[in-house]
Amino acid sequence: MNKNITIQVCMGTGGMAAGGFEVLAAFESLMREKNIPAEFRKECSMHKVGCRGLCAKDVLVDVITDDRRTIYQYIKPEMVERIIDEHIVGGAPVSEWEVDEDYHKFHEKQVKVVLSDCGNIDPEDINAYIASDGYKAAEKIFASMAPEEVIDIMKKSGLRGRGGAGFPTGVKWEACRKVEAGQKYVICNADEGDPGAFMDRAVIEGNPHAVIEGMLIGAYAIGASKGYVYIRAEYPLAVERLKKAIAAARECGFLGKNILGKGFDFDIKIKLGAGAFVCGEETALIASIEGQRGMPRAKPPFPVHRGLWGKPTVINNVETLANIPYIIKKGHEWFSSYGTEKSKGTKVFALTGKIKNSGLIEVPMGITLKEIIYDIGGGIENGKSLKAVQTGGPSGGCITTDMLDITMDYESLAKVGSIVGSGGMIVLDEDDCMVNMAKYFLQFTQSESCGKCVPCRIGTKRLLEIMNRITKGAGKQGDIELLEKLSNDIKAASLCGLGQTAPNPVLSTIKYFREEYEAHLQGKCPAKACREMLTYHIIEEFCKGCGACLRACPAGAITGEKKKPHKIAPEICIRCGACFDVCKFKAVGKE
Repeated sequence: MNKNITIQVCMGTGGMAAGGFEVLAAFESLMREKNIPAEFRKECSMHKVGCRGLCAKDVLVDVITDDRRTIYQYIKPEMVERIIDEHIVGGAPVSEWEVDEDYHKFHEKQVKVVLSDCGNIDPEDINAYIASDGYKAAEKIFASMAPEEVIDIMKKSGLRGRGGAGFPTGVKWEACRKVEAGQKYVICNADEGDPGAFMDRAVIEGNPHAVIEGMLIGAYAIGASKGYVYIRAEYPLAVERLKKAIAAARECGFLGKNILGKGFDFDIKIKLGAGAFVCGEETALIASIEGQRGMPRAKPPFPVHRGLWGKPTVINNVETLANIPYIIKKGHEWFSSYGTEKSKGTKVFALTGKIKNSGLIEVPMGITLKEIIYDIGGGIENGKSLKAVQTGGPSGGCITTDMLDITMDYESLAKVGSIVGSGGMIVLDEDDCMVNMAKYFLQFTQSESCGKCVPCRIGTKRLLEIMNRITKGAGKQGDIELLEKLSNDIKAASLCGLGQTAPNPVLSTIKYFREEYEAHLQGKCPAKACREMLTYHIIEEFCKGCGACLRACPAGAITGEKKKPHKIAPEICIRCGACFDVCKFKAVGKE
């Protein structure tokens, strides 16, 4: 029988969605119910951890003994009893449930800084964070460092904002430090709104204390006494864990009055956002905290000079702040040893889409896209071919297969018309229509426009009208050129980053997939994804006459007798694709 066993269950959003809560409950109840000696149960601890990264294999469970760490994948509650009987009590791991080679390849080229404690500590236990050298960085700066020294370390580290713009963190802090004011603020921007992005959410869910400690260090550096975390209400688990972490930090003396007995005051409040994408822009975020409608304003003045309630304010995103304690503890040389000359450190990406191993990754800046897709992500799922990768979400652009050797850093992505952004990375395969994909992102940014400036409010609407027309087969000659001209006008004239980057997916796809746009103008979707441009027909040799398509068709366009090939009446068909979706025999073709 093993001693000193630790059981860790992934309880990030992905893990909980896969059944993590039920798995942990099964471990707790079965350990109580089984005839296991009490002294052994005392040596066995069970707790939740944040996202482990490889969400595709949740629920992930670690069983850690004195001499081995065993990682299990795809665990369900009914599998727990065997793990207890054979592994925890019997000492023999259940080998067929252990993670496979994909899991190890997924982590092989990663370098975890921000995510180093995520998946290893209980996010709701401040003592777990402290045991992992948490708040050591705060103790270090209060014991022996002047604010200017902290800022100097940030500048030398080369840390740039991880929220999208990539502005040097130390330079921002220095500018705010130099402004004389009786009140200053630190704001954590956790208003992560890109489709397919979940980096900031996972960091807060997995290690909220790193963000709090980063805010505390930033407050000390600029001379702020108040902080806010602006986080969207759609992240209930992150909000809950953040509330607990702030309360625990306050109780332990890391927030509040006279922190660590050094005469420095700093506290944090949470402000829930209503999910407006535009509130990710710093001036719109400030307006929202102040109780106004979340709308950007012209800059300058910048928030470091005139921010929240007119006072100097530093705004950093979650990932930026979570880096800071590790930089202070390990030194700027350590951090800047990763990355490229101008893009230092690591970056967290949400790897999603048509990829075999989807999840959260942290890699050194400068790694190639090819390494991420094939070495870490395991390649394209279902044996399909890679078509493109969309980086930077609705504000970014697509990267094609002939650019797979591009390095993932701010400068390289900008050269090909994309951005790092907050870290969304969506993989597209041969079945994806690039015109439709650009339309999808444009729909998102158009609906999220605050409407304050005409170029964004009206321009994106006109862009979307043209894109809708093209994807419905009603495009006309000159539409592509009109899209390009209108996009460039919107980029040049919009007030904030939302409007300035909204046309990026359109311009990027026109640049690299112009032939798909031209095909659409001829009434054809090469990827066969734009349903309103397709015609459906029954392939008689495959049709079993099961009637599934007939029952699914909302227009009554399908006829046929049972166990005999059916037919689709093209003049009645509304091209909804329901028949194609329900056919189990691949008997519905589309052209």
